[in-house]
Amino acid sequence: MYKQMLLVILVSFFFTGCATVPMESIEKSNYAKEFNPPADGKAGLYIYRSSGVGGALKKDIFVDGECIGESAPKVFFYKEVKADEEHKVSTESEFSPNVLLIQVKSGINYFIKQYIKMGVFVGGANLVIVDAEKAKKDISKLKMAKTGNCSK
Repeated sequence: MYKQMLLVILVSFFFTGCATVPMESIEKSNYAKEFNPPADGKAGLYIYRSSGVGGALKKDIFVDGECIGESAPKVFFYKEVKADEEHKVSTESEFSPNVLLIQVKSGINYFIKQYIKMGVFVGGANLVIVDAEKAKKDISKLKMAKTGNCSK
């Protein structure tokens, strides 16, 4: 009986808890939401996580092995990368290494959504490329997190 009650409490925590991460200023966040083209010779990566299951979980995100930050629900990151190259976007996950390879072109913003997938006792994360119009609508409701703060 005790183990079942503990399991229910833990599962409820994963579905209802809310993780927090260091945030950028409102001004910087609003500027990023203008979705301006990246600098010459660069491509922009918007990486975001909307709400959903696993609200208590924070997951590290990396671009080409460099820490972008620790995600939480309702946050996004913006990173400019060299254009006309393939980049590796990865996220921490208990289920498997989750890597997204993306070939980028100069002057274009790309949108990547991180989402949490729940297992019996743990939550893993995955990444998917999202259509620009849908992503912009999603990101307009989010706040920008500070980069460079990973747990590992």
